[in-house]
Amino acid sequence: MLGSWAERLSGRTGKRARGVVRFAFYGRVSTEDWQDPVTSRARQVQQAVMLAAGAGVSTAEFFDAGESRELPWARRPQAAALVAQLADPERGWDAVVIGEYERAFYGNQYASMAPLSEHYGISLWMPEVGGRVDWHAEDHEQTMAALGLSSKREITRTGSGCDRRWRRRPWSRAGTWAGVRRTGTGSVMRGRTRTRRMRRGAGGRTGWNLIR
Repeated sequence: MLGSWAERLSGRTGKRARGVVRFAFYGRVSTEDWQDPVTSRARQVQQAVMLAAGAGVSTAEFFDAGESRELPWARRPQAAALVAQLADPERGWDAVVIGEYERAFYGNQYASMAPLSEHYGISLWMPEVGGRVDWHAEDHEQTMAALGLSSKREITRTGSGCDRRWRRRPWSRAGTWAGVRRTGTGSVMRGRTRTRRMRRGAGGRTGWNLIR
């Protein structure tokens, strides 16, 4: 799809036409998202195409498959390759377009990349701001900060699943969790509250006593 977009909009992607922005597409998919790389890439490309339609042409693509968003750009092969080309005046592109914020950035990664991109005259386009990011606009900075926090919370929420919550529960002296008992197979199941009758004179008490 990205190739056909480039061919349709420009037959000379290596040369810059007057008023036409040359875009480098960046995307990412990881196993943590439980998504098919082909399907995810196609969706991201489609969103990037719709965002940049009428503004320029695609001349490059950088796509990291199987890389976590938590990794800094320097440790993602394709992101690192994109950064390595920033200082090259013959790189062949003037802007980076992404299909989704969280595919490119995590936490404060945007704050690290923005000054570098601005220094080399590279603009950033993303759907969350409806087009080109204004490096100095306060509302854009606030949007980026909010998206960074949201991306980080999403990973934290995903990582604190049911299994981890169970592992954090304290063990009782009987070797069971509170409200949970082990079976003979080593699995766990919720325990039932039972009662037993104590004989008169045992411990000086009578009646029913709760045991777990």
